[in-house]
Amino acid sequence: MQVKVNGDAHEVARPCTVAQLLDRLGLPDSGVAVARDGIVVPKSGWDAPVGDGDGFEVLTAVQGG
Repeated sequence: MQVKVNGDAHEVARPCTVAQLLDRLGLPDSGVAVARDGIVVPKSGWDAPVGDGDGFEVLTAVQGG
């Protein structure tokens, strides 16, 4: 199935949860915020299945000052 992550298209195998998507793409699973189609997905919802055509934004926390 096709999904977009941070604007880039990716082909991922089914079944796939949000947590598995992050893992398969080598993205961290801590210190990040995930939104699916513009709606924030709390970490407690990362076991939800990913659907064909879903769009994700993954933002990582950075320290600075």
